[in-house]
Amino acid sequence: MKQTVATAFFFLFVLGVKAQTQSTSPDTVSIFFDELKTASKKNIGLWNKDLYGPMILIDPKTRELFANEPDLEGILKGNGTTYSGILPAAVNIANTAVNWGGKRWAMAMLPLSENKENRINLLAHESFHSIQPSLGFTLNNAENNHLDQKKGRIYLRLELEALKQAIRSNSEKEMKQHLTSAFTFRKYRNTLYKGSETTENLLELNEGIAEFTGLIVSGRNKEQARSSLLNGIDGFMKNPTFVRSFAYYTTPVYGYLLYQKDPDWNKKIDAKTNLTSYFSKALDIRIQADLQKEVKKRSDHYNGQSIIKEETEREEQTKRLIAEYKLKFIQQPHFEIKFEKMNVSFDPRNIMPVEDLGTVYPNIRITDLWGILTIENGALMSPNWDKISISNPVKTENRKVSGDGWTLELKDGYTITKDEGSGNYKLSKN
Repeated sequence: MKQTVATAFFFLFVLGVKAQTQSTSPDTVSIFFDELKTASKKNIGLWNKDLYGPMILIDPKTRELFANEPDLEGILKGNGTTYSGILPAAVNIANTAVNWGGKRWAMAMLPLSENKENRINLLAHESFHSIQPSLGFTLNNAENNHLDQKKGRIYLRLELEALKQAIRSNSEKEMKQHLTSAFTFRKYRNTLYKGSETTENLLELNEGIAEFTGLIVSGRNKEQARSSLLNGIDGFMKNPTFVRSFAYYTTPVYGYLLYQKDPDWNKKIDAKTNLTSYFSKALDIRIQADLQKEVKKRSDHYNGQSIIKEETEREEQTKRLIAEYKLKFIQQPHFEIKFEKMNVSFDPRNIMPVEDLGTVYPNIRITDLWGILTIENGALMSPNWDKISISNPVKTENRKVSGDGWTLELKDGYTITKDEGSGNYKLSKN
Protein backbone atom coordinates (compact mmCIF):
# COMPACT_ATOMS: atom_id res chain seq x y z
CA MET A 1 0.00 0.00 0.00
CA LYS A 2 1.25 3.44 -0.90
CA GLN A 3 0.01 6.33 1.18
CA THR A 4 0.45 10.07 1.39
CA VAL A 5 -0.42 12.02 4.50
CA ALA A 6 -1.25 15.70 4.19
CA THR A 7 -1.77 17.04 7.67
CA ALA A 8 -4.03 20.07 7.63
CA PHE A 9 -2.92 22.25 10.51
CA PHE A 10 -6.06 24.36 10.71
CA PHE A 11 -4.91 26.23 13.81
CA LEU A 12 -2.46 28.04 11.55
CA PHE A 13 -5.19 28.49 8.97
CA VAL A 14 -7.50 30.24 11.42
CA LEU A 15 -4.79 32.37 12.99
CA GLY A 16 -5.94 35.92 12.48
CA VAL A 17 -8.76 34.91 10.16
CA LYS A 18 -11.49 36.53 12.25
CA ALA A 19 -12.99 39.54 10.49
CA GLN A 20 -11.17 38.64 7.32
CA THR A 21 -12.12 40.80 4.36
CA GLN A 22 -9.27 39.88 2.04
CA SER A 23 -10.21 39.03 -1.50
CA THR A 24 -8.52 36.26 -3.43
CA SER A 25 -7.84 38.34 -6.51
CA PRO A 26 -4.65 37.71 -8.47
CA ASP A 27 -3.31 41.09 -7.35
CA THR A 28 -3.82 40.29 -3.66
CA VAL A 29 -2.28 36.85 -4.02
CA SER A 30 0.65 38.35 -5.90
CA ILE A 31 1.38 40.50 -2.86
CA PHE A 32 1.48 37.41 -0.65
CA PHE A 33 3.92 35.71 -3.01
CA ASP A 34 6.13 38.81 -3.10
CA GLU A 35 6.17 39.00 0.71
CA LEU A 36 7.46 35.46 0.97
CA LYS A 37 9.92 35.94 -1.88
CA THR A 38 11.43 38.99 -0.18
CA ALA A 39 11.57 37.33 3.24
CA SER A 40 13.12 34.18 1.79
CA LYS A 41 15.86 36.13 0.01
CA LYS A 42 16.59 38.03 3.21
CA ASN A 43 16.92 34.77 5.17
CA ILE A 44 18.61 32.62 2.54
CA GLY A 45 21.43 31.96 5.01
CA LEU A 46 19.08 30.13 7.37
CA TRP A 47 19.44 26.92 5.33
CA ASN A 48 21.82 28.20 2.62
CA LYS A 49 18.91 27.59 0.28
CA ASP A 50 16.14 29.76 -1.11
CA LEU A 51 12.83 28.74 0.44
CA TYR A 52 10.85 30.47 -2.28
CA GLY A 53 9.70 27.97 -4.87
CA PRO A 54 6.51 26.63 -6.44
CA MET A 55 3.55 27.63 -4.26
CA ILE A 56 -0.23 27.21 -4.38
CA LEU A 57 -2.74 29.29 -2.43
CA ILE A 58 -6.16 27.67 -2.51
CA ASP A 59 -9.73 28.43 -1.50
CA PRO A 60 -10.85 25.24 0.33
CA LYS A 61 -14.53 25.95 -0.41
CA THR A 62 -14.30 26.46 -4.18
CA ARG A 63 -10.99 24.63 -4.83
CA GLU A 64 -9.88 27.66 -6.87
CA LEU A 65 -6.12 27.98 -6.70
CA PHE A 66 -3.49 30.59 -7.43
CA ALA A 67 0.11 29.67 -8.16
CA ASN A 68 3.29 31.72 -8.43
CA GLU A 69 4.49 29.81 -11.49
CA PRO A 70 3.08 27.54 -14.21
CA ASP A 71 2.68 23.81 -13.76
CA LEU A 72 4.41 21.39 -16.15
CA GLU A 73 1.22 19.86 -17.52
CA GLY A 74 -0.45 22.99 -18.87
CA ILE A 75 -3.35 22.93 -16.40
CA LEU A 76 -3.02 26.46 -15.00
CA LYS A 77 -3.81 29.66 -16.88
CA GLY A 78 -1.59 32.73 -16.63
CA ASN A 79 -2.96 35.98 -15.26
CA GLY A 80 -0.23 38.58 -14.98
CA THR A 81 2.36 37.29 -12.52
CA THR A 82 0.11 34.53 -11.16
CA TYR A 83 -1.48 31.38 -12.52
CA SER A 84 -4.90 30.04 -11.65
CA GLY A 85 -7.10 26.98 -12.01
CA ILE A 86 -9.27 24.49 -10.14
CA LEU A 87 -7.64 21.77 -8.07
CA PRO A 88 -9.00 18.31 -9.02
CA ALA A 89 -11.20 16.58 -6.42
CA ALA A 90 -8.69 13.73 -6.19
CA VAL A 91 -6.12 16.07 -4.59
CA ASN A 92 -6.63 16.79 -0.90
CA ILE A 93 -6.45 20.34 0.39
CA ALA A 94 -4.28 21.18 3.37
CA ASN A 95 -1.47 23.40 4.58
CA THR A 96 1.20 21.05 3.30
CA ALA A 97 3.53 20.16 0.44
CA VAL A 98 2.00 18.34 -2.51
CA ASN A 99 3.14 16.77 -5.78
CA TRP A 100 0.80 17.85 -8.58
CA GLY A 101 0.97 19.07 -12.17
CA GLY A 102 4.51 17.78 -12.54
CA LYS A 103 5.93 19.79 -9.65
CA ARG A 104 6.30 19.71 -5.89
CA TRP A 105 4.37 22.66 -4.42
CA ALA A 106 4.00 24.28 -1.04
CA MET A 107 0.24 24.60 -0.47
CA ALA A 108 -1.59 26.95 1.89
CA MET A 109 -5.29 27.56 2.39
CA LEU A 110 -6.98 30.90 1.89
CA PRO A 111 -7.81 33.25 3.47
CA LEU A 112 -4.44 34.05 4.95
CA SER A 113 -4.00 36.06 8.13
CA GLU A 114 -4.29 39.84 7.94
CA ASN A 115 -1.07 39.95 9.96
CA LYS A 116 1.91 40.04 7.60
CA GLU A 117 4.28 38.16 9.92
CA ASN A 118 1.70 35.41 10.48
CA ARG A 119 1.23 35.06 6.72
CA ILE A 120 4.92 34.76 6.04
CA ASN A 121 5.32 32.33 8.98
CA LEU A 122 2.76 29.95 7.50
CA LEU A 123 4.02 30.18 3.93
CA ALA A 124 7.64 29.72 5.01
CA HIS A 125 6.65 26.70 7.11
CA GLU A 126 5.02 25.01 4.14
CA SER A 127 7.88 26.08 1.84
CA PHE A 128 10.28 24.31 4.17
CA HIS A 129 8.27 21.11 3.70
CA SER A 130 8.64 21.43 -0.06
CA ILE A 131 12.46 21.61 0.16
CA GLN A 132 12.74 19.34 3.20
CA PRO A 133 13.84 16.23 1.27
CA SER A 134 16.58 18.20 -0.50
CA LEU A 135 17.95 19.21 2.92
CA GLY A 136 18.14 15.58 3.98
CA PHE A 137 15.21 15.63 6.40
CA THR A 138 12.74 12.78 6.25
CA LEU A 139 9.03 13.55 6.01
CA ASN A 140 7.46 12.09 9.16
CA ASN A 141 4.05 12.33 10.82
CA ALA A 142 4.71 10.08 13.80
CA GLU A 143 1.81 9.61 16.19
CA ASN A 144 2.46 10.26 19.85
CA ASN A 145 -0.54 8.62 21.46
CA HIS A 146 1.06 8.78 24.90
CA LEU A 147 0.38 12.52 24.79
CA ASP A 148 -3.32 11.76 25.03
CA GLN A 149 -2.78 9.88 28.29
CA LYS A 150 -3.00 11.57 31.66
CA LYS A 151 0.69 11.64 32.61
CA GLY A 152 1.83 12.31 29.06
CA ARG A 153 -0.36 15.42 28.96
CA ILE A 154 0.62 16.54 32.46
CA TYR A 155 4.35 16.51 31.76
CA LEU A 156 3.99 18.08 28.33
CA ARG A 157 1.93 20.90 29.84
CA LEU A 158 4.50 21.36 32.60
CA GLU A 159 7.27 21.48 30.00
CA LEU A 160 5.40 24.14 28.04
CA GLU A 161 4.71 26.20 31.18
CA ALA A 162 8.43 26.12 31.91
CA LEU A 163 9.17 27.17 28.33
CA LYS A 164 6.80 30.13 28.71
CA GLN A 165 8.80 31.27 31.72
CA ALA A 166 12.05 30.77 29.81
CA ILE A 167 10.72 33.03 27.05
CA ARG A 168 9.79 35.71 29.60
CA SER A 169 13.15 35.54 31.38
CA ASN A 170 15.17 38.72 31.77
CA SER A 171 18.52 37.06 32.39
CA GLU A 172 20.56 34.11 31.18
CA LYS A 173 20.53 32.59 34.66
CA GLU A 174 16.75 32.79 34.97
CA MET A 175 16.25 31.38 31.49
CA LYS A 176 18.52 28.39 32.22
CA GLN A 177 16.59 27.62 35.42
CA HIS A 178 13.32 27.37 33.50
CA LEU A 179 14.92 25.43 30.64
CA THR A 180 16.31 22.98 33.20
CA SER A 181 12.76 22.46 34.43
CA ALA A 182 11.46 22.04 30.89
CA PHE A 183 14.04 19.37 30.04
CA THR A 184 13.43 17.65 33.39
CA PHE A 185 9.70 17.32 32.67
CA ARG A 186 10.46 16.13 29.15
CA LYS A 187 13.03 13.56 30.22
CA TYR A 188 10.74 12.25 32.94
CA ARG A 189 7.84 11.95 30.48
CA ASN A 190 10.00 9.92 28.14
CA THR A 191 10.91 7.49 30.95
CA LEU A 192 7.19 6.81 31.51
CA TYR A 193 6.45 5.80 27.91
CA LYS A 194 8.78 3.44 26.09
CA GLY A 195 9.79 4.73 22.66
CA SER A 196 8.25 8.15 23.24
CA GLU A 197 11.55 9.97 22.90
CA THR A 198 11.90 8.55 19.38
CA THR A 199 8.36 9.32 18.20
CA GLU A 200 8.39 12.82 19.68
CA ASN A 201 11.73 13.49 18.03
CA LEU A 202 10.45 12.38 14.61
CA LEU A 203 7.58 14.85 14.70
CA GLU A 204 9.77 17.65 16.02
CA LEU A 205 12.29 17.09 13.22
CA ASN A 206 9.39 17.39 10.78
CA GLU A 207 6.88 19.95 12.00
CA GLY A 208 9.00 21.53 14.71
CA ILE A 209 11.88 22.44 12.42
CA ALA A 210 9.43 23.68 9.78
CA GLU A 211 7.74 25.95 12.33
CA PHE A 212 11.09 27.23 13.61
CA THR A 213 11.90 28.11 10.00
CA GLY A 214 8.62 29.98 9.64
CA LEU A 215 9.26 31.90 12.86
CA ILE A 216 12.69 33.12 11.76
CA VAL A 217 11.70 33.92 8.17
CA SER A 218 8.61 35.84 9.38
CA GLY A 219 10.86 38.76 10.30
CA ARG A 220 9.33 39.39 13.72
CA ASN A 221 11.42 41.49 16.10
CA LYS A 222 12.33 40.06 19.51
CA GLU A 223 9.20 41.30 21.25
CA GLN A 224 6.94 40.07 18.46
CA ALA A 225 8.65 36.68 18.38
CA ARG A 226 8.26 36.19 22.12
CA SER A 227 4.62 37.25 21.95
CA SER A 228 3.99 34.86 19.07
CA LEU A 229 5.55 31.95 20.95
CA LEU A 230 3.63 32.69 24.15
CA ASN A 231 0.29 33.17 22.39
CA GLY A 232 0.91 30.01 20.40
CA ILE A 233 1.43 27.91 23.52
CA ASP A 234 -1.65 29.37 25.22
CA GLY A 235 -3.74 28.61 22.14
CA PHE A 236 -2.32 25.12 21.85
CA MET A 237 -3.33 24.30 25.42
CA LYS A 238 -6.98 24.63 24.36
CA ASN A 239 -6.68 21.88 21.73
CA PRO A 240 -8.61 18.69 22.53
CA THR A 241 -5.50 16.60 21.88
CA PHE A 242 -1.74 17.12 21.62
CA VAL A 243 -0.57 13.97 19.85
CA ARG A 244 0.14 15.43 16.41
CA SER A 245 0.50 19.15 17.05
CA PHE A 246 2.79 19.58 20.08
CA ALA A 247 5.94 19.94 17.96
CA TYR A 248 4.72 23.29 16.68
CA TYR A 249 5.18 24.70 20.19
CA THR A 250 8.22 22.93 21.62
CA THR A 251 10.93 22.96 18.95
CA PRO A 252 10.39 26.61 17.93
CA VAL A 253 10.97 27.77 21.51
CA TYR A 254 14.15 25.76 22.02
CA GLY A 255 15.26 26.68 18.51
CA TYR A 256 14.56 30.38 18.93
CA LEU A 257 16.39 30.62 22.26
CA LEU A 258 19.40 28.78 20.82
CA TYR A 259 19.25 30.96 17.69
CA GLN A 260 20.07 33.96 19.88
CA LYS A 261 23.36 32.28 20.79
CA ASP A 262 24.08 30.38 17.56
CA PRO A 263 22.24 31.48 14.38
CA ASP A 264 23.67 28.48 12.54
CA TRP A 265 22.57 25.72 14.91
CA ASN A 266 19.96 24.34 12.52
CA LYS A 267 22.57 23.66 9.86
CA LYS A 268 24.40 21.36 12.28
CA ILE A 269 21.57 18.84 12.60
CA ASP A 270 20.24 16.13 10.31
CA ALA A 271 17.46 13.57 10.13
CA LYS A 272 19.15 11.40 12.79
CA THR A 273 19.72 14.14 15.37
CA ASN A 274 18.17 13.67 18.80
CA LEU A 275 16.87 17.19 19.33
CA THR A 276 16.43 16.80 23.09
CA SER A 277 20.07 15.90 23.54
CA TYR A 278 21.19 18.48 21.00
CA PHE A 279 19.28 21.38 22.56
CA SER A 280 20.15 20.52 26.16
CA LYS A 281 23.84 20.32 25.33
CA ALA A 282 23.88 23.44 23.14
CA LEU A 283 21.99 25.44 25.76
CA ASP A 284 24.30 24.08 28.50
CA ILE A 285 21.52 22.49 30.55
CA ARG A 286 22.40 19.87 33.15
CA ILE A 287 19.68 17.52 34.38
CA GLN A 288 19.76 15.83 37.80
CA ALA A 289 19.84 12.02 37.78
CA ASP A 290 16.86 11.60 40.12
CA LEU A 291 14.18 12.81 37.69
CA GLN A 292 11.22 11.87 39.87
CA LYS A 293 12.56 13.88 42.80
CA GLU A 294 13.27 16.87 40.56
CA VAL A 295 9.79 16.72 38.99
CA LYS A 296 8.12 16.83 42.41
CA LYS A 297 10.31 19.72 43.49
CA ARG A 298 9.69 21.79 40.36
CA SER A 299 6.09 21.12 39.29
CA ASP A 300 4.43 23.51 41.75
CA HIS A 301 6.34 26.39 40.18
CA TYR A 302 4.43 25.77 36.92
CA ASN A 303 0.81 25.34 38.04
CA GLY A 304 1.40 21.64 38.67
CA GLN A 305 -1.52 21.08 41.05
CA SER A 306 -4.04 22.76 38.73
CA ILE A 307 -2.74 20.82 35.72
CA ILE A 308 -2.97 17.47 37.55
CA LYS A 309 -6.53 18.25 38.68
CA GLU A 310 -7.63 19.22 35.15
CA GLU A 311 -6.03 16.17 33.57
CA THR A 312 -7.58 13.81 36.14
CA GLU A 313 -11.02 15.17 35.24
CA ARG A 314 -10.25 14.91 31.53
CA GLU A 315 -9.16 11.29 31.93
CA GLU A 316 -12.61 10.31 33.21
CA GLN A 317 -14.32 12.05 30.30
CA THR A 318 -11.93 10.39 27.85
CA LYS A 319 -12.71 6.92 29.20
CA ARG A 320 -16.40 7.47 28.48
CA LEU A 321 -15.70 8.75 24.99
CA ILE A 322 -13.40 5.82 24.16
CA ALA A 323 -16.13 3.40 25.25
CA GLU A 324 -18.53 5.12 22.84
CA TYR A 325 -16.01 4.93 19.97
CA LYS A 326 -15.31 1.22 20.61
CA LEU A 327 -19.03 0.52 20.49
CA LYS A 328 -19.56 2.53 17.31
CA PHE A 329 -16.57 1.40 15.25
CA ILE A 330 -15.69 -2.07 16.61
CA GLN A 331 -18.38 -3.80 18.63
CA GLN A 332 -21.53 -2.94 16.70
CA PRO A 333 -21.93 -3.41 12.92
CA HIS A 334 -19.72 -1.02 10.96
CA PHE A 335 -18.26 -0.35 7.50
CA GLU A 336 -14.58 -1.23 6.97
CA ILE A 337 -12.67 0.20 4.02
CA LYS A 338 -9.18 -1.02 3.14
CA PHE A 339 -6.66 1.27 1.48
CA GLU A 340 -4.88 0.63 -1.81
CA LYS A 341 -3.14 3.90 -2.73
CA MET A 342 -4.30 6.31 -0.09
CA ASN A 343 -3.92 10.08 0.26
CA VAL A 344 -5.33 11.73 3.36
CA SER A 345 -5.75 15.14 4.96
CA PHE A 346 -7.12 15.84 8.42
CA ASP A 347 -7.27 18.23 11.35
CA PRO A 348 -4.74 17.01 13.95
CA ARG A 349 -6.12 19.02 16.88
CA ASN A 350 -9.00 16.77 17.88
CA ILE A 351 -7.97 13.19 17.11
CA MET A 352 -8.33 10.55 19.84
CA PRO A 353 -6.30 7.35 20.29
CA VAL A 354 -8.51 4.37 21.22
CA GLU A 355 -6.17 2.19 23.29
CA ASP A 356 -4.17 0.01 20.86
CA LEU A 357 -7.07 -0.27 18.41
CA GLY A 358 -6.30 2.81 16.34
CA THR A 359 -7.14 6.50 16.37
CA VAL A 360 -10.44 8.29 15.82
CA TYR A 361 -10.29 11.21 13.39
CA PRO A 362 -13.43 13.38 13.67
CA ASN A 363 -12.71 15.18 10.37
CA ILE A 364 -10.77 13.48 7.58
CA ARG A 365 -10.77 13.31 3.78
CA ILE A 366 -9.35 10.29 1.96
CA THR A 367 -8.77 9.71 -1.73
CA ASP A 368 -7.88 6.28 -3.07
CA LEU A 369 -8.23 4.15 -6.19
CA TRP A 370 -11.79 3.37 -5.05
CA GLY A 371 -12.86 7.03 -4.84
CA ILE A 372 -13.24 9.85 -2.30
CA LEU A 373 -14.32 9.47 1.33
CA THR A 374 -15.25 12.61 3.28
CA ILE A 375 -15.86 12.22 7.02
CA GLU A 376 -17.26 14.86 9.36
CA ASN A 377 -18.46 12.78 12.31
CA GLY A 378 -15.61 10.45 13.15
CA ALA A 379 -13.83 7.37 11.82
CA LEU A 380 -11.41 4.86 13.32
CA MET A 381 -8.05 4.66 11.56
CA SER A 382 -6.25 1.36 12.10
CA PRO A 383 -2.91 1.46 13.99
CA ASN A 384 -0.85 0.73 10.86
CA TRP A 385 -2.94 2.92 8.54
CA ASP A 386 -4.12 0.15 6.22
CA LYS A 387 -7.89 0.59 6.73
CA ILE A 388 -10.57 2.80 8.25
CA SER A 389 -13.87 1.98 9.97
CA ILE A 390 -16.99 4.12 9.78
CA SER A 391 -20.67 3.64 10.62
CA ASN A 392 -22.76 1.53 8.26
CA PRO A 393 -24.20 3.15 5.12
CA VAL A 394 -27.78 4.40 5.18
CA LYS A 395 -28.25 5.80 1.67
CA THR A 396 -27.04 5.02 -1.85
CA GLU A 397 -27.58 7.18 -4.94
CA ASN A 398 -25.85 5.87 -8.06
CA ARG A 399 -22.15 5.84 -7.12
CA LYS A 400 -22.61 8.04 -4.03
CA VAL A 401 -22.97 6.29 -0.67
CA SER A 402 -23.56 8.07 2.63
CA GLY A 403 -23.94 7.39 6.33
CA ASP A 404 -23.83 9.22 9.65
CA GLY A 405 -21.54 12.16 8.90
CA TRP A 406 -19.76 10.62 5.92
CA THR A 407 -19.99 10.46 2.13
CA LEU A 408 -18.26 8.01 -0.21
CA GLU A 409 -17.98 8.80 -3.93
CA LEU A 410 -17.26 5.41 -5.47
CA LYS A 411 -15.42 4.86 -8.72
CA ASP A 412 -16.54 2.25 -11.23
CA GLY A 413 -15.31 -1.24 -10.47
CA TYR A 414 -16.02 -1.11 -6.74
CA THR A 415 -19.08 -2.24 -4.80
CA ILE A 416 -20.26 -2.39 -1.20
CA THR A 417 -21.29 -5.75 0.24
CA LYS A 418 -22.86 -6.73 3.55
CA ASP A 419 -21.96 -9.72 5.68
CA GLU A 420 -25.34 -10.97 6.85
CA GLY A 421 -23.78 -12.80 9.77
CA SER A 422 -21.98 -9.87 11.40
CA GLY A 423 -23.96 -7.03 9.85
CA ASN A 424 -20.67 -5.41 8.79
CA TYR A 425 -20.17 -3.83 5.38
CA LYS A 426 -16.99 -3.90 3.33
CA LEU A 427 -15.70 -2.44 0.07
CA SER A 428 -15.02 -4.94 -2.70
CA LYS A 429 -13.35 -4.69 -6.08
CA ASN A 430 -15.31 -6.22 -8.96
